Amino acid sequence: MFTYCLFCETGKCRFVAHEVMSTLENCLAISPRQIQHTWQNGKMTDRARDLLPGYLFLYSREPVDISPCRYIPGVLRCLKTSENDYVLTGNDETFALMILKMNGVIGKTPVYEEDQRIRLTEGALAGVEAVIRKVDHRAHRMQIEVPFARTLVKTWVEYEVVTPDEPETTIPQGTEGDAGWQGTRRMK
Repeated sequence: MFTYCLFCETGKCRFVAHEVMSTLENCLAISPRQIQHTWQNGKMTDRARDLLPGYLFLYSREPVDISPCRYIPGVLRCLKTSENDYVLTGNDETFALMILKMNGVIGKTPVYEEDQRIRLTEGALAGVEAVIRKVDHRAHRMQIEVPFARTLVKTWVEYEVVTPDEPETTIPQGTEGDAGWQGTRRMK
């Protein structure tokens, strides 16, 4: 499999993809998209957004001269890996093949907010319910409160080890001998 990449004007990738596939025989063009959870009118909805705005990946079973693509309206340039070679290699090729394997769509990215209930999915606290207290979107981390020994303990975790708790889930009432969420005090 030979992989290539075009840099296009933002918002024109779909048009360029159509033109590339009609210009080059046996070539597949994919503009990678990402499914994201977004809040709209108080409800969480899924929305597809450009993962890499302006980048279009091309795939072919045989080597292809992609230089004619420069003349397609909306194409800014054909990205080169060396002086005269357009074929992606190394990590770039690996990334492009991952995009192809996923049919151009990367999975959902949850939207996390303060006071949202989540469930830990990995590590020593797997399966434990917690509440988000702070979110650091740049670092993809959040500070959570976890019930432990009749107190709420704060700790920082990465997005990858949590999943949003379903809204229908009810938090169990505290019972004697159970820390639960009731009868706990917040730690500073």
